[in-house]
Amino acid sequence: MHGIIGLMSQFLSQIPSQVMRQEQRLTPQLIQSMDILQLPLAALEARINEELDRNPLLELAEERPPRAAEPSVGPSPPASEKPAEPEAIAFRRLERLSREYELDDGEQPYGRSRAAEGERDAKMDAMANTASRPISLQEYLMQQWALEEVDADVRRAGDLIISYIDDDGWLRTDLREIARQTHPPVPEDVMKRALERVQGLEPAGVGGRTLQEVLLIQLAGQPGDVELERTLIEHHLEDIHKNRYPQIAKATGRSIEQIKEAVAAISKLHPKPGYLVVERDVPPIIPDVIVDYADDGDGYVVRLAKGNSPRLRVSPVYAKLLQSNGGNKAEREFLRKNLESARALIDAISYRRDRLLALTKAVVERQRDFLENGPQALKVLRMSTLAEEFGCDPSTISRTVADKYVQTPRGIFPLRYFFTGGTESADGESTSWDSVRMRVKEIIENEDPNHPLSDEEVVARLVQEGLHVSRRTIAKYRQQLNIPPARQRRKY
Repeated sequence: MHGIIGLMSQFLSQIPSQVMRQEQRLTPQLIQSMDILQLPLAALEARINEELDRNPLLELAEERPPRAAEPSVGPSPPASEKPAEPEAIAFRRLERLSREYELDDGEQPYGRSRAAEGERDAKMDAMANTASRPISLQEYLMQQWALEEVDADVRRAGDLIISYIDDDGWLRTDLREIARQTHPPVPEDVMKRALERVQGLEPAGVGGRTLQEVLLIQLAGQPGDVELERTLIEHHLEDIHKNRYPQIAKATGRSIEQIKEAVAAISKLHPKPGYLVVERDVPPIIPDVIVDYADDGDGYVVRLAKGNSPRLRVSPVYAKLLQSNGGNKAEREFLRKNLESARALIDAISYRRDRLLALTKAVVERQRDFLENGPQALKVLRMSTLAEEFGCDPSTISRTVADKYVQTPRGIFPLRYFFTGGTESADGESTSWDSVRMRVKEIIENEDPNHPLSDEEVVARLVQEGLHVSRRTIAKYRQQLNIPPARQRRKY
């Protein structure tokens, strides 16, 4: 037994040894460069502003002109004279403000300036031209609700309901849940009466809880006989979506022409009535790179949009202080760390600028046919191809194009849009998947609406053109283009 234990201890003993191993470690500077590289323009500007507030050694190279000295009021007192009393200072300040802003001195009518007739203050003009905050849907409804003649309980319940209505006009919270927000809870019958009155406010359809309810509220205000439209909304919305007009005609006893007229009337109703009052908050797209025609008309010019190349520098005041070895050890360490951070940020921004510009130029060179002829001329371009050309990893190319937009003569596109795979045609020419997608759209747009093409028939059309694509790919492209299947595209 002891022999076995001794033998095991020999195998389990730790023997120190030296092993050479090659590892790749990411330095903090490299990590920051990768982080800055993938930031879109708006995020880059926010990051720079954050660093300017945090790092005292980092500043913008543009310096503001020195502020002019404020003119003194009256003659300056001699140096030997005692300082003015607080009351005198206050009166002098009031006199200066009166001249600067031309306050009423009691001799002119109220509200009239001492300036010449027609002359207006520039600051007042700027304030008058500033866009006011748009009204919210809740504020718009509360203005109407204040004029409704209802009892106190219904008014309180209506206030609650309006506060839960979304910007699109829908009420997605259950009435019982809303009623529990007050103490004591609002009775259910009071909530229902309040909701009925709220649903009578403008825009029509507001306060609806389902698509059917939103449409029916709007339909109630339509003139004429709308019985067929009401029936379609209550029982046949799914059939309308799937283009089952013959089934609807059979169930309602109406002709297909009558069904089509009723559907046309329903299509004029608004499924999101709140957006008639409140505009949707769509963030603007800020291009990082601009591609424009060259001045000589031959080729294109690529330039970075404003904001990609901020003129940052290390503060010379703090840099000189650090070189002079002034201050104690803690202060010098603080300055040294911030100096390294500022230089690393400047280097990262410079790397981002150079990489983004060089990459976009390479993309424009390969996708010139797209700029001249449109999406159908988009060429096959893979990130691995440019990664090999630039001598970097494909992930670096991916970070460079991430969330970046390029403004071209054909519009604004994501930079990633120009990287696409593809297939080869019968003559050996490569065709991008986006070109195939556009061709599928063209084929369907030119089909006979009474006999729409199935996915198999679209595949056959492409095969005749030398493009071999599967039926599953056609179905995927239809979904991406929001094109329904053949059955739903048929016109009766």
